[in-house]
Amino acid sequence: MSPKFSFSLLLFSLISTLCAAQGGGGGGGGGGGGTIELWCVAKNNAEDAALQSAIDWACGPGGANCGPIQPGGPCYDASDIQKTASYVFNDYFIRHGMTQDACNFDNNAALISLNPSHGGCKFPSSKNGSGNFSGSTNVGLGPASEDLSSSSYIPRRWIYILMAINLLFSGLLIL
Repeated sequence: MSPKFSFSLLLFSLISTLCAAQGGGGGGGGGGGGTIELWCVAKNNAEDAALQSAIDWACGPGGANCGPIQPGGPCYDASDIQKTASYVFNDYFIRHGMTQDACNFDNNAALISLNPSHGGCKFPSSKNGSGNFSGSTNVGLGPASEDLSSSSYIPRRWIYILMAINLLFSGLLIL
């Protein structure tokens, strides 16, 4: 793979990601940039013992609502500690400021944008009553202190500039 092609592909991927993150593409919705819903869930590679310890803490001193994971509750699943921990982690995250710190649990949790609800177990999301996320959504696209929650809208002219650069490099590949 030539360096020109690699750079062009990388640039195209970046543009696609930025457009998707803004809800770019079709109609729908009003207002500026898209709203991203987030959920705090257990990491797939977390050890069961670590998840159980985090559940015990969150349901005790942490103050999470663990009623739905109790026997008979809509989120009760004794055979799947990942699902159980995910519900507890998300409840704690919602109740404690919706920040990355509220979704850590000794590095056994992560923020995702795919709704983890399953069956009758409904996970509340990071959207509050006004539909705006009030925590930090650092996703590795900028400095660690950058807050993308309220003003992550990248002006469309930058998208067009990046697209033009991509076309320029694509044109160089043809030459």
